[in-house]
Amino acid sequence: MEREVLLTGIGGQGVQLAARTLAVAAVHDRREVMVFGTYGGSMRGGNTDATLVIGDQPLTTPPTIDHAWSAIAMHHEYWPDMRDRVIRGGLVVIDSSVFRGEVGLPDATVLEVEATRIATDLGNARSASMVALGAFAAASRLVGLEALVTSAYEVLPSYRTQHADANALALRTGWEQVPTCIGPAWLSDAEVVAP
Repeated sequence: MEREVLLTGIGGQGVQLAARTLAVAAVHDRREVMVFGTYGGSMRGGNTDATLVIGDQPLTTPPTIDHAWSAIAMHHEYWPDMRDRVIRGGLVVIDSSVFRGEVGLPDATVLEVEATRIATDLGNARSASMVALGAFAAASRLVGLEALVTSAYEVLPSYRTQHADANALALRTGWEQVPTCIGPAWLSDAEVVAP
């Protein structure tokens, strides 16, 4: 089984870091993963997108895909291109403290999380993508919380390690925003049908 995740936002929101954190967490959870990030010419304020494909077997899908099971939208500016690729019944997490306008996915499970406000309240507005990622992981159980937190310490370059504790706290706080799994990514052992 494979699950696709799209992330979108504007430069400076940590979309690429969130994608790397999710990818490394998937590896910790013994999943196969491919990740592909793109960003506009601007470091801050331009578009930034990432695509991940995560599977429980060797992957056959490249990380450039025309449809996805889920998405995390940190900003509305570049959302329409991503929205059109989310499949019916998919799971979407929106940073509702920044996102404006309609999500436009009546057949998806949409979880609104005030990620930027929560991150600001935690003392680090730049960790909003980590709050959203934590909420997404709690809602889907695509990866476990401990794998995410471990990854938060591994993905930062050496000159940014001082942010690891804040990112780990943001991941945990995001996870706490979603008390139950609302869009499970994987079949439980009880749901697997023998051939």
